[in-house]
Amino acid sequence: MRCRRAMLVVGFLSRERLAVMSSSAVVVARRLLRRLDRASLATSLAGGPYASLVLVATAPDGAPLLLISDLAQHTMNIAADPRVSLLYDDTFGLQEPLTGLRVTVLGRATRTSDLVFEERYLARHPSAARYADIADIHFYRVAVSRAHVVAGFGRIDWIAADDLLPPRVGALIGVEGSIVHHMNADHADIVALYANVLLGRPGADWRLTGIDAEGVDLRREGETARLDFLTPVEDAPSARAALIRLAKEARMTIRPKQKSRHG
Repeated sequence: MRCRRAMLVVGFLSRERLAVMSSSAVVVARRLLRRLDRASLATSLAGGPYASLVLVATAPDGAPLLLISDLAQHTMNIAADPRVSLLYDDTFGLQEPLTGLRVTVLGRATRTSDLVFEERYLARHPSAARYADIADIHFYRVAVSRAHVVAGFGRIDWIAADDLLPPRVGALIGVEGSIVHHMNADHADIVALYANVLLGRPGADWRLTGIDAEGVDLRREGETARLDFLTPVEDAPSARAALIRLAKEARMTIRPKQKSRHG
């Protein structure tokens, strides 16, 4: 009876919530950085803290990316002191927010003109393309020094940068663009299955915006989502195999429901 109750509880938990419960603090933190599209940015103003809301993306290695204006107060603060922290908050909608997941990342923000970073950011935030070329607006990459994760009661950890963002997570940097284009152009139906079935996110027109060694990023209008691989991939063939496995998982999930409707 106790086992049956546990199975029923699991049935009502989202794929993302199950991942948090079963993963290490390092993996949980890294996944949150990939999944959320906004964060609170803390900078230093005349020796004191200054917090602001920013839209974020990630570099292939998982480092946070920003697009900010020279006229913004937080950018002026960074010019004087590049040390920053970013709070990624995943507690929205919880009855007890302090039991929810959040990650604070500490590091140094530096301007970048790397086209890979720009492409990843604009894929995550397409509307930013309207002002990305304005002379006083620039991309920044945050070089992470460490992170602090709170993943529920008793799950509080400091994480070193090398543990949070190990070299292998950037393994697909050379093939990401071609994989994303291929999936959106030739397999839009599968991308929809990823979102609708595996993540429980309704709606059409979901698109892949990125792929890395640990999963894929998706977007539909103003919504973003993250689908993680069961195990990390190392190259294009293993990424293809992981995408196929996810498609099969989605189709197998649909079939029992179809059978039950038809008796």
